Amino acid sequence: MVRDPHRGRGTVSRVARRPAPVYARTVSRRAPAAVSQRPPGAQRRLRTAEILAVGSELTNGETRDTNGGELAGWLAGAGVLVEGIVSLPDDARLVSDALRRALGRVDLVVTTGGLGPTPDDLTREAIASVVGEQPEVDPELEAWLRAIFERRGIPFPELNGKQAWLIPSATPIPNERGTAPGWWVDRPDGRVLVALPGPPREMRPLWHEWVRPRLEQRGLGDRRVVRTLRTTGIGESQVVERLGEALLRGANPVVATYARADAVDVRVSAVAEASPTGHGARTAAGIVDATVAAVRAALGGHIWAEGETTWAEALTAALAARGWTLATEEVGTQGALVALLAEAAGVRSERVLAANMTDDPAEDLQERARAVAAAAGADVGLVLVAVPAGRDTIARIAVATPGGTSRAERLLFLGGTAGRIRAGIAAAAVLLEALAWAPDAAPPRPEPERPSLS
Repeated sequence: MVRDPHRGRGTVSRVARRPAPVYARTVSRRAPAAVSQRPPGAQRRLRTAEILAVGSELTNGETRDTNGGELAGWLAGAGVLVEGIVSLPDDARLVSDALRRALGRVDLVVTTGGLGPTPDDLTREAIASVVGEQPEVDPELEAWLRAIFERRGIPFPELNGKQAWLIPSATPIPNERGTAPGWWVDRPDGRVLVALPGPPREMRPLWHEWVRPRLEQRGLGDRRVVRTLRTTGIGESQVVERLGEALLRGANPVVATYARADAVDVRVSAVAEASPTGHGARTAAGIVDATVAAVRAALGGHIWAEGETTWAEALTAALAARGWTLATEEVGTQGALVALLAEAAGVRSERVLAANMTDDPAEDLQERARAVAAAAGADVGLVLVAVPAGRDTIARIAVATPGGTSRAERLLFLGGTAGRIRAGIAAAAVLLEALAWAPDAAPPRPEPERPSLS
């Protein structure tokens, strides 16, 4: 027995085995009503959140939760205080308890995982139990699911039927990359619960294409403005020292540092400040802009990008701005530079050579960079040589552009794999600076030959 979506919510009928509307069209018809016709108390602004990652593979160490960090980063950027990211096993009692606690203290609860067809996928059951509603098969969702298997020429496994479940307060979130629709659940007090599938390739598009716009429509965060500056060639403790305690301990703006694998980020966020007299009020954007200017003054040339820009994206943009292409050669890095620039556009060729093939500091790496570019028919040549130096690594880098050549040397903390990765990042930083200082004909700014610890 299933609920007929064309009748009242409590009406029950048998599934009609006739062709159903396309799933995406079905959801688009329902979604606006479910989101805009808010239940009592739904004017609550969503300022706090908790993320629950469900799956025993997360708690037994087989898989690492990446969804939680991604979602928390975006929510924080929208001015939402994320009060916790919790990993839970496939245990109905534990998931139900966690949901109940979260719905009692935060405005938005997001779950990932546990929406599969197998008996241990229990997120739907846990949500239904916590909100006190009975899940029923939705005819349109079931027809959509059956059509997927029909297209594949595979009999419909009855186990998958649970993926067509809905509860009265849930709106299905369309999933065009899998068989697990998500749920958007409105609570009478204005809180929102969003259940998303666990695989990142499914979770991301559901979140960005469907959930985010509706959260923003509902009223998300504290209207905080956020900007992130990415730095290189400087450690987090040095960044903190340069910024100073007064800047880092302020309540508005909030300035925080984060050591990433490829950079040290400085995140600046602020909310508007009203004035009791009506004079001297400050906008959030104005506060952030002034603070970012102060951070730039303190950190100088160490800042290489803003936001979530990757090295590949930054170099792609710098090359495209001049219509140039790049060829690289690296020695002793096991392809660290190639891996870093894997998504970069405009790279004509990449050569990865074994260690010790060229580790002579007297070698003319600048001339070699010219030869690398010429051999590949590229405009820019980059040569990186990584040499072990006790427990650390020396990176020797040369760049040849149409405007001239430059050479740099970096003493990098740590050896082995970590040292090689840092050598690739150092080479990308030197290249980005060379491109910035290569208008068309003038050579890049001269680089001192003495090693620097970074």
